[in-house]
Amino acid sequence: MHPNPAFRQEPRDRNLAFARSRGFGILSVNGPEGPLAAHVPFLLAEAAGFADLHLARSNPIARAGGPAPAVIFVAGPDTYVSPDFYGPHSEVPDQVPTWNYVAVHLRGVLEPLPEDALRPHVDTLSAEHESRIADKTPWTSAKMTEGAMPRMMRMILPFRLRITGVDGTWKLNQNKPVDVRDRAAAALDRGNEASRAIAALMRALPGT
Repeated sequence: MHPNPAFRQEPRDRNLAFARSRGFGILSVNGPEGPLAAHVPFLLAEAAGFADLHLARSNPIARAGGPAPAVIFVAGPDTYVSPDFYGPHSEVPDQVPTWNYVAVHLRGVLEPLPEDALRPHVDTLSAEHESRIADKTPWTSAKMTEGAMPRMMRMILPFRLRITGVDGTWKLNQNKPVDVRDRAAAALDRGNEASRAIAALMRALPGT
């Protein structure tokens, strides 16, 4: 997480809401030869005490078993910010390039779950994300050929991250005057989708 407290003022509830809305991150644990990482979809419990996920049996993290200290890195939009975006050098001198972004870290202990927890997990996971797709009847595993789902599930294992800490960085030029931040947001509006998303977040800051 960024050390500047100006970028870490968002409340726990907003960090959790962001992580829940993304539902995808990088799970990392310490391995015998260095850090291990896996890209995983996850389901954050309503009370945010834990996040459920699954891993391929062949994944080194799954093979290591557990319990083990772990973190899920959840990334949001990010974009490069040119010093020119802040305005003329005569008005805003001696600026340097930077990167604006949103990121949340879910820290805790990763533990394996009983294998009979896998089917409810994958059904709930797919139902959650199917519900976000408009104008479509949700897909369910009932559409699969009999026996296909159990056969495929033999290749994955269920896990739970018991959450002990939540940290968030919302680096959105909070350390700049409002007018300077507004000029940067206007420049970012001319960029790609991620730049425009960051611009919208910058404009939503208090006092803007």
